[in-house]
Amino acid sequence: MAQNAEESPLEIRDCGLADYREILRLQHQLCQEKQQRRIANTVLIVEHPAVITLGAHQSRNKLLVSREDLALKRIDLVDIRRGGGATAHNPGQLVFYPILDLLQLQLGVSQYIRELEAIGAELLRQLGVDSTRQEGSPGLWVGGRKIASIGVRISKHTTYHGMAINIQNDLGIFDSIVPCGLDNVQMTSVLKETGKRHPMEQVKKSLAGLLTAHFSARTP
Repeated sequence: MAQNAEESPLEIRDCGLADYREILRLQHQLCQEKQQRRIANTVLIVEHPAVITLGAHQSRNKLLVSREDLALKRIDLVDIRRGGGATAHNPGQLVFYPILDLLQLQLGVSQYIRELEAIGAELLRQLGVDSTRQEGSPGLWVGGRKIASIGVRISKHTTYHGMAINIQNDLGIFDSIVPCGLDNVQMTSVLKETGKRHPMEQVKKSLAGLLTAHFSARTP
């Protein structure tokens, strides 16, 4: 039974390794339930099998290979309605999808994006990587290399979609796209920057703590 926000300020669900389309359907369901005040603010934490997603802005969706080539490589391709351009997910990348009432949290859209970036930067710092924001391009960077991407959608003050952070995933998947529509961008990961692998369960636990600190319900 769903708890109200006072009983459970933030519910965090570890979805393990899960199909992108399945999690997208779950996001839509939870978004509707949140709009109807049937559930608490919720965040899904997940890793995805190899998938490329295309955002709402067609001009930023740049594939470098054919859809047939992606199918041969067993990389799924999904058209969705979030901000940003083409991006990619695969195991070893940590993805989280907040389903939040921004009015309840007293956050504007720009503030919300800054909160996501702050959470990602704090997590990366714990893993030995210093990252920065880049004006006009939501996400996080290490020098000129992108390590985390953000693509969100907001409906009736309720958020869905979210943020992907490259921990130790195979970065070769990004060779099939122009990430986020940014020409000549180089992708990186915690593994590439530090040479160190981390147990994903521990990384998820650290992320859950940061999410709770940033997004627990505030008193209006």
